[in-house]
Amino acid sequence: MTEAPSDRKARVAIVTGGGRGIGRAVALELGRAGARVAVVFRADAQSADETVLAIGAAGGEAFAWQADVTAPDQVLAATEAVRARWGRVDVLVNNAGVAQPATALDLSVELWNATLAGNLTGAFLCTQAVLPLMLDQGYGRIVNVSSQAGRSGGRTGPHYAAAKGGLIALTRSLAIAHARDGITVNAVAPNYTETDLLKVLGVNARRTEILEAIPMGRLARPEEVASVIAFLCSEHASYVTGECVGVTGGV
Repeated sequence: MTEAPSDRKARVAIVTGGGRGIGRAVALELGRAGARVAVVFRADAQSADETVLAIGAAGGEAFAWQADVTAPDQVLAATEAVRARWGRVDVLVNNAGVAQPATALDLSVELWNATLAGNLTGAFLCTQAVLPLMLDQGYGRIVNVSSQAGRSGGRTGPHYAAAKGGLIALTRSLAIAHARDGITVNAVAPNYTETDLLKVLGVNARRTEILEAIPMGRLARPEEVASVIAFLCSEHASYVTGECVGVTGGV
């Protein structure tokens, strides 16, 4: 029996990597929709606090919590902090991730492992932490932020493509396992998005080439990705699970 929140303001959401970029846009979108939002961040406390303040200014409720999503004890502590504060977890958006370009020839084992940990293992640990609460409630919405590179291979490197592709497979597996538990699990796969990550990926140096390959002729805005995630978190997507939605500008 699915026990949906009694109203939109009752929903409680955790957004990892919620201080900047897509994560901030998602946190703001959910906050404006009435959800209470836990903004989980790894290092940039100032950005996380700014996100919390922005949600508050829009009439929402939020708090920031520092945690490395690759550390199981920190993930459990973050989940417990949310449960202790608000009593439940309805939404998890696994947005935290890392990217450092490399080719197969120069890719170190350390970078391979760190990339899979930051993009795939972290999402699994956060999901594993919230699942008992969602199962008790008979309700949950989980959205994983993958990448178009997880489908196409991309140009960031095999480590990043493997991690993001694995996230799509994880999404499908979890969706099947919990389809009758009132829990939906979906993913989004954005193309290049206007965030600070573009500097790390060296996109600006080849922006003209990239834009020419996108039918819409521009990069995505974080808010455009966030609106798709918010839909997947909502009751409007109650019959959508196991999907990976591309946000690509037509690629």
